[in-house]
Amino acid sequence: MPADAFPFGQSAAWTPTPEHVAGTHLARFWTRLGLDDYAALERWALDDVGRFWDAVMDDLGIEFSQPYTQILDASGGIERPRWCVGGRMNVVHNALDRWIGTPTWDRDAVRYESEEGQTRALSYRQLHEAVEACAAGLRAYGLGAGDAVGLYLPMTPEIVVAFLAIARVGGVILPLFSGYGTEAVATRLRDGGARALVVADGAPRRGRAIPMKATADAALADAPSVERVFVVDRVGDEIVGTPPVAGRDVPWADLMAAGRAAPASARACADTAAEDAAMLIYTSGTTGTPKGAVHTHCGFPVKAAQDMHHPMDVGQGDVVWWMSDMGWMMGPWLVFGTLLNGATMVLFDGAPDYPEPDRTWAMCERHGVTLLGVSPTLIRALMPHGSEPVQAHDLSALRAVGSTGSPWDPDSWRWLFETVLGGDKPILNYSGGTEISGGIVCGNHVQPLKPTGFPGPVVGMDADVVDEAGQPVRGAVGELVLRQPWIGMTRGFWDAERQSGAEAGDPAGEADDRYLASYWRQIPGLWVHGDFAAIDADGQWFLLGRSDDTIKVAGKRLGPAEVEAALNAAPEVLESAAIGVPHDVKGQAVVAFVVLAAGADASEPLRQSLVGRVADALGKALTPQAVLFTDALPKTRNAKVMRRVIRAAHLGDDLGNVTALEDESAVEAIRQAR
Repeated sequence: MPADAFPFGQSAAWTPTPEHVAGTHLARFWTRLGLDDYAALERWALDDVGRFWDAVMDDLGIEFSQPYTQILDASGGIERPRWCVGGRMNVVHNALDRWIGTPTWDRDAVRYESEEGQTRALSYRQLHEAVEACAAGLRAYGLGAGDAVGLYLPMTPEIVVAFLAIARVGGVILPLFSGYGTEAVATRLRDGGARALVVADGAPRRGRAIPMKATADAALADAPSVERVFVVDRVGDEIVGTPPVAGRDVPWADLMAAGRAAPASARACADTAAEDAAMLIYTSGTTGTPKGAVHTHCGFPVKAAQDMHHPMDVGQGDVVWWMSDMGWMMGPWLVFGTLLNGATMVLFDGAPDYPEPDRTWAMCERHGVTLLGVSPTLIRALMPHGSEPVQAHDLSALRAVGSTGSPWDPDSWRWLFETVLGGDKPILNYSGGTEISGGIVCGNHVQPLKPTGFPGPVVGMDADVVDEAGQPVRGAVGELVLRQPWIGMTRGFWDAERQSGAEAGDPAGEADDRYLASYWRQIPGLWVHGDFAAIDADGQWFLLGRSDDTIKVAGKRLGPAEVEAALNAAPEVLESAAIGVPHDVKGQAVVAFVVLAAGADASEPLRQSLVGRVADALGKALTPQAVLFTDALPKTRNAKVMRRVIRAAHLGDDLGNVTALEDESAVEAIRQAR
């Protein structure tokens, strides 16, 4: 990519004042360590990553029932570090019990709004009581240490209660996306060896009730390890589901009643090792079965809390609404990150533009949201409604907007920055992954921000952009890599044959080989994350999509996001996706798929205009072979465009694993693209 092409050549859109910087958690952190500024903190962190994470534990106030003797043991290699060696802690103690007797105890831990507009709130005290009861109920039904329990519910308070109760008894949380179909649910429950499932009868979707219990029942025919099903009544009479299975199905109310009737000892936190598995969360595989990333009590939660506390400046009194689902990593991230910081989480189980396009902004006003997390895809969908839905609401509590899920285009980024944030609050662009437990790179409150970019890695993450030989590159596209371990890294992939109680970092045959092949073998000694990235002359970072989506035209590497940014800048375009297709001379050529905005006509003049836009932005050598109009783009249920599926559908190839696909009709739309 030429140095003057997108996204380079821009100036900072937001620069924090010295007064703003001085009031941040980051500034207090580096001052406490005796350092002068953020640059000094970054150097200090990477000089000794174990020392850094030890300081993070102290900064977050993480409590151990038995202190660790060594924060990091990397003697087994960078691929399999051991953290908090000898330490014992249960993350739920740190999320709830440690706030007993503090001002946080009576603040809201959870604020929930249903699609229908009903609201509920749980204080830390009330959430603690509910989690204790649920934990005792799980024990009463024979569940405990090492048992995997699936969660298949919309984002209601019950999912948070169950989530924390599973970890409280020493079990393994297995979150499932609420929109999964039968095959996706069955695959994950079976692979994880789940002994129980917590499921809702259904979930709302734009005024309709979508069955979930019926889907789960069908899935359980292929997941024989599940012995108990706890059923939450979310939509009631609106759903005609399958009848309860005698001896297996238990109403949520009965589970909670059993817990409240149990002795006090049944409500206690299990005495878990810091490195005991606490969560098994699946990433979507391109082929084969999804990968089950294993996370521990001292891993994912601490990384999530640090990302919230340091770059995002979240602390006690903040209100965080990050639009997600518990089946995607940002759902568990929201729960652990807010509670370990003494903040409030907002849950919503509806569509962010239903029943009116101002729903997002109205909820921010109602709940006093201080940090809102969105996807660029959502902002592109809200932009056509203009500024009026935003300006109708008081967003003065909002301190920042976070974003994740896909790369930005400049126009959408600027609309959010100027229309929602008034041009004087930061967009905290955030990118990492399920296996990371949070972010590799993130905007923050202490460094200037460029449109669509990142000021750099999250402090403590030894990230770089390198070429195919592993050498650093600047001003050009390369692979995003990590050079040193971090506390949130997955301890490997779940092995279905793993024995209960096995230490989370133990190598596990085929699963371990798949883990090493996925991240460590492409460039030995480096974690290769699979993202296309670039660093400009000012040190700002940009992510340009998945590197396995890379398009190579006559030897030139091109990120799909570069093509898409040029197309999305056209007022007639709602969204787009670019892929590489075989070409006899160039190796690959660019084909772009465009979803038009309301009122735009799929005409030949518009097509030629869009082709010209890309040629002007990227150079004639990268002119698309074709721009095709389509009604929809295949996406995952967390709004990531599935370019490999687009490419396979367009070329007539096998689609591979599509269990994460949101709408199968979008595949046919690609096949019929004009």
